[in-house]
Amino acid sequence: MQARILKPEAYFIENEPYYQPVGDEISVFEAAYRNQLPVLLKGPTGCGKTRFTEHMAWRLKRPLITVSCHDDLTASDLVGRFLVKGGETIWVDGPLAAAVRVGGICYLDEVVEARKDTTVVIHPLADDRRVLPMEKVGELLEATPDFCLAISFNPGYQSVLKDLKQSTRQRFVALEFDYPEPALEQKIIENEASVDAEMAARLVKFAHMTRNLKGSGLDEGASTRLLVHAAKLITSGVDPVVACRSSIAQALTDDVDMLVAVNELSASLF
Repeated sequence: MQARILKPEAYFIENEPYYQPVGDEISVFEAAYRNQLPVLLKGPTGCGKTRFTEHMAWRLKRPLITVSCHDDLTASDLVGRFLVKGGETIWVDGPLAAAVRVGGICYLDEVVEARKDTTVVIHPLADDRRVLPMEKVGELLEATPDFCLAISFNPGYQSVLKDLKQSTRQRFVALEFDYPEPALEQKIIENEASVDAEMAARLVKFAHMTRNLKGSGLDEGASTRLLVHAAKLITSGVDPVVACRSSIAQALTDDVDMLVAVNELSASLF
């Protein structure tokens, strides 16, 4: 039996990802990393959790392996499986096993979307044991000191079926994220989309209008990510009202009445 092992150099981030700190999240993550503690990032969609993780991987000079969790993600998808190739049986590490083996950061994005058996797999990695049981090959893979487990989820989408259990939650150092203050959010949009300050300020004001509708027709307001999308369209010559309709309103809802309301908000500003 052969084994295919990840080449870590492919997962290093060479250029610094732009990230504007909101509080003390950088120092807390660095301290958690030095003490080999796993990290939980919680906050609404599009507020910067993934960008923050990318920035920290660059800052700590560790390879980053990101997994976007979904309903069909199983423990085997994370740990690895046997594959037949050219008449030979090959063991292929999953992303979690690969990160453990090379001492990288494994980031499980929206972990509550994955199947329940995945949390059982990460528990031994998220406490003092720092091991990954690989039952199919009879191996107990010990994490190197450089390995870090980071997970994220959106508390706003919690339900009885998709909540993060206390048995999982209490293994992690938690960092809470939210949308930045208006001045900082404006600065982020200016940097990310090369848009002028006045337009960025209008987009931030529009975002706050939509966020005020959360729970009154919208599940979520416009995220910082969506504002950057709109700003990039505007920079490319798209009319601001059209850009907001395409990249924000249509992304937020399919309800006809809410679309009319959100589009009227953007029209009042642009």
